[in-house]
Amino acid sequence: MKNIYRNFFLFLSQNQTLNKSAKRWGLKLGASRVVAGEDIDSAMQAVHQLNEDGIMCTVDHLGEFVTDEKEALKSAEYCIKTLDAIVSENVDCNLSLKLTQLGLDIDQNICMYNMEKILSAAKKNGIFVRIDMEDFSRYPMTIDILKKLRMKYDNTGTVIQAYLHRASADVEALKGIPLRLVKGAYKEPSEVALQKKSDIDNNFINIIKQHLSNGSYTAIATHDHHIIEKVKRFVQENNIPRDLFEFQMLYGFRVEMQKALVDEGYRFRTYVPFGKDWYGYFMRRLAERPQNVAFAFKGFFSK
Repeated sequence: MKNIYRNFFLFLSQNQTLNKSAKRWGLKLGASRVVAGEDIDSAMQAVHQLNEDGIMCTVDHLGEFVTDEKEALKSAEYCIKTLDAIVSENVDCNLSLKLTQLGLDIDQNICMYNMEKILSAAKKNGIFVRIDMEDFSRYPMTIDILKKLRMKYDNTGTVIQAYLHRASADVEALKGIPLRLVKGAYKEPSEVALQKKSDIDNNFINIIKQHLSNGSYTAIATHDHHIIEKVKRFVQENNIPRDLFEFQMLYGFRVEMQKALVDEGYRFRTYVPFGKDWYGYFMRRLAERPQNVAFAFKGFFSK
């Protein structure tokens, strides 16, 4: 039943017709609880509030299904505008983005051109840019582009999804590069991805230990308190300094746990999404856990 539920919302997340319609709805259906508004000002306001609680941030201007070169260029310009806001607002914040926003599905050269513009602007101000990982059809291209960009820019990294069979090999190949490690949020076939939750959890812990043991900066992105406790024990037992890793969670989720980790002295970062193109992101969050539906719709009906 859980898999049927998950597959249903993942199917909805990929529906371009519904995605276009959602832009007209605005942040309704509970999305406003997990998306920090539709514009940069709203995102910066959320970041300021989180910074006041000792929480670092990364902002993501949501966008998917970009198939027009002009739209990809516009997305890149908006990313640079977001970087300018991070500087002018003097907030503790990074930038996250998806390569499909920047033309990956159109032409890799267009995507590289846009990424270099963004990374150059970010590097001038010491801002780290995270390339979010998408579904497996874009995975090899994303890894390839990252490696090319790292030859010139050290202020970028990406995300490795623990459910992929090749996750450990990629963590090893990307040793020394800051990585965000996650379980994975897309529906992938058994040929490329683990299917059982217990297998994914075990691999998640293994790649976290692997990257930390390699002395590489590691962002552990999870709401799973069991995983978090295992990481705490591992770093303590192996004398891994706290400045080598951070925990990450999504905006609006498990807020008390976020604050608790900060109070315990751990580096913590909240992923803050914003923008009008929120539909795909929201559907994937609903797919992850049945509890997320009740959480989101509670916000909708309380307004």
